[in-house]
Amino acid sequence: LCKMSFSKILVISDNVYLAKAFLEIIERRINQCINISLGCHESTYSALARNISSDVPVNSYDLKNEGKKLGRIYDMVFSIHSKQIFPDDLINNARCINVHSGLNPYNRGWYPQVFAIMNGLPYGATIHEMDSKVDHGPIICQKNVEIFPEDTSLSVYNRVIAAELELIDANVGNIINDCYSSYSPPLTEGNLNTIKDFNDLLELDLSEVGSMKYFIDKFRALTHDGYKNAYFIDDITGDKIYVAINLER
Repeated sequence: LCKMSFSKILVISDNVYLAKAFLEIIERRINQCINISLGCHESTYSALARNISSDVPVNSYDLKNEGKKLGRIYDMVFSIHSKQIFPDDLINNARCINVHSGLNPYNRGWYPQVFAIMNGLPYGATIHEMDSKVDHGPIICQKNVEIFPEDTSLSVYNRVIAAELELIDANVGNIINDCYSSYSPPLTEGNLNTIKDFNDLLELDLSEVGSMKYFIDKFRALTHDGYKNAYFIDDITGDKIYVAINLER
């Protein structure tokens, strides 16, 4: 049974494409009157403000210092690829929902597609209630995303974005109306990857020994068009030489 309807909603996002798509889905799917605002990190504000309809207020927030205040203003807060950690005083005062580009509880944290390519753990998209841990809490819905041998970080990421939008489109109405069920996975903790774990992958050790599969997986996990990730150091000049891979079926 539906319990209530959330009417004061804040969307925290640092991804312009997803923020716009989310608002378009809300407009199409939600019939009742709701008050919706968009928030972001200050570094994303100008891009979001330029691309979002003037009907939706856009503000930059420092969640660490403003979480308690926002929790008193809004009764539901969505995190859609936010750069910020949601503090406890926000999570404890508002229903916080995370749209995550990973298949919880596997590869929680930073860049799930990178680590899924490397460690072979299941991958996909998840919408879940948030608790005090990163990418953790009762799961509302998920969608598996297959990783193929020719995939790179970018191609997998593009597919998981599409999966996230499918989940949002199918479930956001029930979520806002508090008309959904959730569950905790049997493997409640899974694994967590930090930004340090990612950064530790970037500098290549030219003396490292491993299988060809290991190195191909590492290169494709770190190949994301527009970003310079994997590199080795030129012994003579000390310059970084960046490495990417192109795979075709």
